[in-house]
Amino acid sequence: MTNTTLTPLPVPVTSRRNRLSKGRLPRWAIPAVGLSALILGAAGSTLGGFSIASMMIYTALLFVAGATTVTVIVEGRRQGTNSFFTYLIYGCFILALIPLISVLYTVLERGLPGMTSNFLFTSMNGMTGAVDNQSVADGTPVLGGAYHAVIGTLLITAFSTIISVPIGMLAAIYLVEYGQGNSLSRGITFFVDVMTGIPSIVAGLFAGALFGVIFGPSTRMGIVAAVALSVLMIPTVVRSTEEMLKIVPNELREASYALGVRKWRTISQVVIPTAISGIASGVTLAIARVIGETAPILVTAGLANNINFNVFSNWMATLPTFIYYQILSPTSPTNIDPSAQRAWAAALLLIIMVMVLNLGARLIARVFSPKTGR
Repeated sequence: MTNTTLTPLPVPVTSRRNRLSKGRLPRWAIPAVGLSALILGAAGSTLGGFSIASMMIYTALLFVAGATTVTVIVEGRRQGTNSFFTYLIYGCFILALIPLISVLYTVLERGLPGMTSNFLFTSMNGMTGAVDNQSVADGTPVLGGAYHAVIGTLLITAFSTIISVPIGMLAAIYLVEYGQGNSLSRGITFFVDVMTGIPSIVAGLFAGALFGVIFGPSTRMGIVAAVALSVLMIPTVVRSTEEMLKIVPNELREASYALGVRKWRTISQVVIPTAISGIASGVTLAIARVIGETAPILVTAGLANNINFNVFSNWMATLPTFIYYQILSPTSPTNIDPSAQRAWAAALLLIIMVMVLNLGARLIARVFSPKTGR
C-alpha cells in the first residue's frame, strides 16, 4: 500500500486580492468624491452669483452626502454610519474655514492696492478733502497714510503688555503655588472671572475716570489707553498662565525640593520654563484680544493725525481708531474711495501684525522651552 501526498493547488494571486479587497472602497474613491463635490459645488454656487462661501458650503454638503452614500453601497450600512460621522466632522471643518477664508480674501483683495510706501511711512497730518479730490481727479496715488497709527498701536500695546504680563503671571503663580484654595485666592479667582466679562468700553471709562481724578478731566494720552487695555489683558494672562502652571507635573517640584532648592527658585527655574510655551501663547492671545479694540482707545487716547512718540503726552491714534474714522468720517465726503482704501490697507496691516505676534510667540516658546535629550 503506497502513501500518496495530495498537493493543494496554488490559489491565484488575483483571487486572493479579490477576496481581501471585496467590500472595501479603493483608495481613490473618497478623493474622487471630494473632487466631484468641489466641481459640483462650484457649479451650484454660480446659480445665484458665484462666491467662495457658497461654493464651500455646497462642496461640504455634497462631499458628506456622496462619501456616505458610496460607503453604504460598497461597505455596508454599519461602516456607512461610521463614515457619515467622520465625513460630517470633515464637512464641519470646511464650514468653519469659510469665515476665515472669506475675511482674508476680502481684506487682501481690497487692502493690497493701498499697501504702498506712502501709506506705511506717512501720516494724515495736513491731509484734507481737497487733496483726496485732486488725487481722484488726476488719477494719482492716494496720499496720506497710517504711520502715526502704527506707532500708536505699537506703543500702547507695548505698554499695556508691560503692565499686564507681570501682574497676570504673579497672580497666577500665587493661585497655583501659594494660594491653596484660601480666601484670598478665591477672591482673586472671582474678580478675574468678573473682569473677563467686562465690556471694553467700561474698561476705557474706568481708565479715563482714574486719570481724570489724578490729572484732571478730559485727560487723554497713550498711557491711559494702555491702562484700559491692561484691564482687558490681565484676566486672559491670569487664566492662561494658571492653566499652564497646573499641568506642570508635581514630580518636578518635588525633585527640586528634594535637592534643597527654595520654592521661589523652583518656580523661576523649573516650573515657569516648563510652562513657558503655553504662557507665551496665552500672552499672545491676550495681545491679539486688545490690539484691535476701538472703543476704549477713543475714550482714553482720542484720535490724532500727527505722529506722537510720547505716550505720556497728547492724543494718540491707533490702527483701529484710524480705520473707524476713515470709514465713519471720510476725508472727502464726495470722494470716499481714498478713505476706504486707507481703511482696508490698515485692516490688512493689523492682521499682519497679529500674525507676526503669533509667529513671535511660537519662536519664544521654542527658544525658552526645556531642551529634551535622547
